[in-house]
Amino acid sequence: MTVARILAEKGTSVATVSPDKTLGDVIHSLAEKRIGALVVAHADGTVAGIVSERDIMRALARLGAATFDAPVSDHMTTNVTHCNRSATIEDVMELMTNGRFRHLPVCEDGRLIGIVSIGDVVARRIATVEAEHQALREYITTA
Repeated sequence: MTVARILAEKGTSVATVSPDKTLGDVIHSLAEKRIGALVVAHADGTVAGIVSERDIMRALARLGAATFDAPVSDHMTTNVTHCNRSATIEDVMELMTNGRFRHLPVCEDGRLIGIVSIGDVVARRIATVEAEHQALREYITTA
């Protein structure tokens, strides 16, 4: 299965925030949307970074209450790993495992077109394994 298929199933909507917003804004958005990360994007759709719950916790540990007024751009991850639509689930799992992150922006032609989370990958992987298991079970019982 490819990222294109995942995006076709789940949609291409991505929660974003501009780099000039505060971490307080990010916290409210994460809570409201019940998600773990926001892509930090410029108005033209290019990715500036990503800010996750981990980034916020690190900022809180350093700054305390001042974190809420700090700009996202000071605390986001700027070296963002991304993939394109043709990446496979195996590619995505490897990137996430090696990079120790749970959200992977999908970009093409320098623009954000979607996002894949570890939950998306695990759900599709489980479905694939279950389908293979069922096929084997049917093969065994009909042989």
